[in-house]
Amino acid sequence: MTAHAQAGDQLLAQLAAIVGQPHLLTDAESCCYYAQDVFTRDIPARAVAQPGSTAELAAVVKAATAAACAVIPRGGGMSYTSGYVPVAGGSIIIDMRRMDRVLEINREDMYVTVECGCTWKDLYQALQGSGLRTPYWGTLSGSMATVGGGLSQNSVFWGSGQFGSAADSVIGLEVVLADGSVVKTGAGAQVNGSPFFRHFGPDLTGLFTCDTGALGFKAVATLRLMPELPAREFVAFDFDNAADAIAAMSEIARQGLASECFGFDPFLQAQRLKRESLAKDVKALAGVMKSAGSLLGALQEGARVSLAGRRYMDDVDYSVQVIIEQRNRPAAAELAAQVRSVGKQFNGREIENSIPKITRANPFGPVNNMLGPAGERWVPVHGLLPHSKIQQGYAAVEALLQRHRADLDKYEIATGYLFATVSTNCFVLEPVFFWPDAMTEIHRRSVEPQHLARLQGFAENLQARAAVQRIRSEMVELFSDLGAVHLQIGKCYHYGAGLEPETWKVIQGIKKLLDPQARVNPQSLGLD
Repeated sequence: MTAHAQAGDQLLAQLAAIVGQPHLLTDAESCCYYAQDVFTRDIPARAVAQPGSTAELAAVVKAATAAACAVIPRGGGMSYTSGYVPVAGGSIIIDMRRMDRVLEINREDMYVTVECGCTWKDLYQALQGSGLRTPYWGTLSGSMATVGGGLSQNSVFWGSGQFGSAADSVIGLEVVLADGSVVKTGAGAQVNGSPFFRHFGPDLTGLFTCDTGALGFKAVATLRLMPELPAREFVAFDFDNAADAIAAMSEIARQGLASECFGFDPFLQAQRLKRESLAKDVKALAGVMKSAGSLLGALQEGARVSLAGRRYMDDVDYSVQVIIEQRNRPAAAELAAQVRSVGKQFNGREIENSIPKITRANPFGPVNNMLGPAGERWVPVHGLLPHSKIQQGYAAVEALLQRHRADLDKYEIATGYLFATVSTNCFVLEPVFFWPDAMTEIHRRSVEPQHLARLQGFAENLQARAAVQRIRSEMVELFSDLGAVHLQIGKCYHYGAGLEPETWKVIQGIKKLLDPQARVNPQSLGLD
């Protein structure tokens, strides 16, 4: 046995002693599965460690970096920008999902503290019945996506229309650094303090959000609490073209009218309707009825959704879906009236509101949408733009796709769009790709078995996958030219190359201070 192999075995024995042998995975299947994301399957991990506490996490990180191994955090595994995909052999993946406890719900000081392997769904359920919620309360993949992953990637969706992204709701962190030391941020870092407030000196909490795991391992997070907003209204529109739909969404966002505002182009809308099953419709309807708040309300809501069915979507082009939440019904109704006025202003036709109603009643469904309706592979790319640039951005993406029309047709690559707004000042443009290609382990482990069994599936299609990667890379370049920013930057989007040089030097200096040997998630954010 070589000295290198012997040292490797010694490290694995050390890690097993820290987390317990059942929580150190070294079999080939696990090392492959935990090292891939929704799009990229490349270099497997050397091992997967599953710590159960901050102390175990710190000890694992310290031991691995001391042995000159790269260490990479992994949450729910729902990202698609190679954020936790190793760039070299011998990496240790740290699966955070055993650290899943809700540690404190502080109703007096209005914060909740969780371990960062807790899913958004579990946090949501822990707060059920308390009359409280976090301002941002999860992504659509929140049945699997974790709080720590959401803060690392800066996820958006639930609550984003009013309260911004995941990073906007966190007020304090406990972070394990490359040497195994634990740093606290916010008011909780004060010797005699508690984690009730984010800003105490420089904003160290912000430093460790949106870093895609490049600066440290988020162990514990504290998020603000606020009263639930029980009064809800739902509005949906059909627009003849993307320009009108986008303009209406921008105006709804600028006026701060919606808790969530999202839209689909005709293709993505059709994909959604083809993908869902009658059985899921029944489950979704049950969720709508349960959320109605009274027996009469449940019967009325159930009847409306049931009668609408899906046929109302047959002639819909660009749909916009709006969810409004307020303290009382008159306030919600007033905002809904304003939303309807905006829709009419931009030539929208109001349609049945089943989609926003079902989505809100079933906020954390299965992640079956990570495959197309016949089992096609799926991957998005996105840019966050100001309202003043979103129309230009959409037109530029359309022009790029048109330039690649021959390859898109040749390889049967279909494209669509998801539109969304964040607070009053941000528009998310997310083109998506579907193409016939083989599933990977992450699809087979994440999609519901009964749904998976219904899918046709496809053989491996390396040429189509390469074409998707090429076109997607060009879109990343295009978004940089437009001055767009990104969520889940990972190893996909331009970060350092797009920053002002002096700003990039500061980021590099912080990385060097916190991780001098570049052992923590190498190349994430473009950092060595």
